[in-house]
Amino acid sequence: MKNPKIKIQKTELLSDNWYLLNKVTFDYQKEDNSWITQKREVYDRGNGAAIFLYNTSQKTIILTRQFRLPSYLNGNETGMMIEVCAGLLDKDQPEQCIIRETEEETGYRIPQVKKIMETYMSPGAITEILHLFIGEYDASMKVSEGGGLEHEQENIEVIEMSFDDAYDMIATGEIKDAKTVTLLQYAKINNLVGN
Repeated sequence: MKNPKIKIQKTELLSDNWYLLNKVTFDYQKEDNSWITQKREVYDRGNGAAIFLYNTSQKTIILTRQFRLPSYLNGNETGMMIEVCAGLLDKDQPEQCIIRETEEETGYRIPQVKKIMETYMSPGAITEILHLFIGEYDASMKVSEGGGLEHEQENIEVIEMSFDDAYDMIATGEIKDAKTVTLLQYAKINNLVGN
């Protein structure tokens, strides 16, 4: 059901070069029942999925490292980001998407995943809902080197490391990606990888 305190007045397309950037003019009813008009730019790139891949017997996890231009433009000197495996939903469901992305990016064909939550990562400007999953892996599931799809110009490094080392990288600032921090903290709170 739509919120009766919000009235969209106008949506103007600013760019559809990659995804959709709109300028939205809307009326918003405040708590005192008065109305104000606001304008916001909203970026619609679709929804996505991300996964925390872990191995309980080895106490390891799989992460990726890749260049992220926006981070480079905002203070990340190398532009490289360490992240959990993630991708945008195409026309498939979140579970299908993350199983496909896991194989493309990491080379692991995982038989099942468990959805743990949905989150908006940057709700002030981006419409994306990110579906977060966890999934166990082991060496028998490795079917390729991973690294992403060449036609999507992906150049992804696959990193296997101990959970404890990865978790410590939050404090050192080596991991700054919000979805990765969220999933590492979820794993810690729920003791997924063990002590």
